[in-house]
Amino acid sequence: MPDYDLVVVGSGFAGSAAALSFLETAEKAGRSGRVALIESGKNGTWPGASRWAKPFLALDRDNKLLRGRAGRVEWSLSSLVEYWRRLEDETPNTVKFMEDHGVKLIHHDEEDAALDFEEQHFAYTVGGGKEIVDFFLSHVANHENADVLWDHEAVNLTLDKNGERVNGIVACKPDGALRSITADTVALACGGFEGNPEMLTQYLGEDAADLPVIARGLRYNRGAGIRMAMEVGAGTTGQLGMVHAELVDTRAERYHSAIWGQNYGIVVNEDSERFRDEGEDYIFGASESLAYETWRRQNQKSYFITDKTVMDRFEGSWVYETINQPPEQSDTIGGLAGKLGLDPARLEATVGEFNAACGPGGWDPVKMDGKKTSGITPPKSNWANPIAEAPFSGFPMTAHVSFTFGGLKVDADGRVLSANEAPIPGLFAAGEITGHFHHKHPPATSVLRASTFGRIIGANAAKRLPEKAESTV
Repeated sequence: MPDYDLVVVGSGFAGSAAALSFLETAEKAGRSGRVALIESGKNGTWPGASRWAKPFLALDRDNKLLRGRAGRVEWSLSSLVEYWRRLEDETPNTVKFMEDHGVKLIHHDEEDAALDFEEQHFAYTVGGGKEIVDFFLSHVANHENADVLWDHEAVNLTLDKNGERVNGIVACKPDGALRSITADTVALACGGFEGNPEMLTQYLGEDAADLPVIARGLRYNRGAGIRMAMEVGAGTTGQLGMVHAELVDTRAERYHSAIWGQNYGIVVNEDSERFRDEGEDYIFGASESLAYETWRRQNQKSYFITDKTVMDRFEGSWVYETINQPPEQSDTIGGLAGKLGLDPARLEATVGEFNAACGPGGWDPVKMDGKKTSGITPPKSNWANPIAEAPFSGFPMTAHVSFTFGGLKVDADGRVLSANEAPIPGLFAAGEITGHFHHKHPPATSVLRASTFGRIIGANAAKRLPEKAESTV
């Protein structure tokens, strides 16, 4: 007999949802099963990405999944139609699962910023990602047949004697000793590889290991799940050489001080030169592109410049007030440059050139308004409003990695697929470890996707349990 019916590696959205779904599905069906949740972080810390997330949930008012406006493709959808259809179909059930376990969603109609979603709407939780994980794990703790093994790092997957099926893991215990844990089903939900300098260097290049992480819990995401699965033949998405980066205020005194809304001004490098079309995409897409460019080609330094017109429009909004410090401000562009450490004459020249290139008419921040520049490089395709009304505002920024894009191939049931698309018996995966990708879906699907497929994996594992034998007298 195996030690557990289900072993889950990772305690974020996907892992905690898988463990909880397994326990409750088994209980409702009158079946008995044991689950172990393996977590490399210590109890009381915030390991991984989920607990640090400030999740925007791409939900409409009826808790259905919103698609994205931009139609960006980060991973081929040719073999994923069923996967996305499953996610869309199951999202309302996942939201109910969250709410049934204490998570309270706040729905928000966005009246200022042009969202990447097909509607000007999203949902969020007051307590962020930690609130979701804490609620899930508190319910897991109520079950005697659940073990949470903190400070245990998964090292290898094990196979049955014929080498045909994954039947457990080897974990490194807090004292450094190795422990073999057998299971009918293994679910990998242990994130990407933001905390692994070797993998970052291998897949992204020699300077990738120096890319700061947006939250300290990401140091626990060392790519163990991806490596272990590949060692038993798992296929990957082919996007392991990509990361999602966010622009963070360099003055920030706390983690995850991301800034958005750069599409409503200009972004310059340390030479006070614009380097990308700030208006080419919606708010999250534009920020992501500028962050990646800042890291790769601008010496990890960029500066967002805007004016009173924009700041007044967004006063009290989440767009510029997610950090804990106000922007640097001055009544002159030269004065602002001095506060940001930029050359005043150069910044004045850049702003002057930009202002002269802006077309006539008002701007509309709620949609791609087509108000563009002419005669300058790079152009600005939308929201090209002159930076003309004092006080002028600026944020010094640098790029931080928030997640890695690539991951394991899975099907619509969360089964890990080999390179030739065959399911690997006994092995499942959900969450960031399966990669992030968009195609008519916005970026704010990660929480819903992780929780949905974690929930599906746990429920299906419980349904495979044998029925309890009737007692005889």
